[in-house]
Amino acid sequence: MSELKLKISAEMKAAMRAKDKARLGTIRLMMSEIKRIEVDERIELDDTRVLAVLDKMQKQRRDSISQFDTAGRQDLADLERQELEVIKTFLPQPLTEQELADLIAQAISTTAAQSMQDMGKVMAIIKPQIQGRADGGAVSKLVKAQLAG
Repeated sequence: MSELKLKISAEMKAAMRAKDKARLGTIRLMMSEIKRIEVDERIELDDTRVLAVLDKMQKQRRDSISQFDTAGRQDLADLERQELEVIKTFLPQPLTEQELADLIAQAISTTAAQSMQDMGKVMAIIKPQIQGRADGGAVSKLVKAQLAG
């Protein structure tokens, strides 16, 4: 069993003991999404895949927050923010701008990328390194700027 999944399970038990309903609800959502994928694909998820699931859940929460804010539903936006904070506790430390710039520069030099046509090669190298630590869309924009400039 993956270490991250064990950590989530242990935190779920701790939230039950502490009677922290908000945290427990979010952790249960995380566990159910992991279990759903494991049952559908008949595999045991490793840490990388669990991180991908959590990263996707984080992105969904961010999208929901922006939509609820636009619609004036502060109550629902606040609920999503609480869930987002719980999910973030299981993700690795976000990359700094400098670390991200270094990763991009290294990937570009490794692939000898010259133009936008090489973007796929560059992103293929970067994506596993940023999983759960940076937003893929933002990284994609930075890579485009580097390759275009």
